[in-house]
Amino acid sequence: MFAIPGKQAVTITPKAATQISKLMTSAGHAGLRIGIKKGGCAGMEYTMEYVNEPDANDEVVEQDGARVLIAPMAQMFLFGTEIDYETSLLESGFKFRNPNVTEACGCGESIKFG
Repeated sequence: MFAIPGKQAVTITPKAATQISKLMTSAGHAGLRIGIKKGGCAGMEYTMEYVNEPDANDEVVEQDGARVLIAPMAQMFLFGTEIDYETSLLESGFKFRNPNVTEACGCGESIKFG
C-alpha cells in the first residue's frame, strides 16, 4: 500500500526474526500482525497479535523464517520501522525503532506521530 519498490515496509533484526519464528512455530500461527491503536499517554500504541491467515490488505514482510503482517491502517505509520527484540536483566520484548515517531512517553509504550 505504501511500499517503495525494492524496499520492505519494515526491517526485522536477526534477534526479532528468531523470536517471531519461535512464536509462530510454538503456537502454530501463520504470522504476527502489527498495528497501531489509540491509547496511552502519548496518544497511540503498537498492537501485536497472532494471525492464522493474512488479510488481503496486510503488508507482508518475511525475513529469516519470520512473517510480520502490517495492518492496513498502520502501514503509513510503520514504514521505515526496525523491529528488534531485546533482553535485559529485568525485561525482554520487542522494540520498535520508528523514524515516524515525534514523541514517546517515558516508558516507551505510547507514541505520537507528527
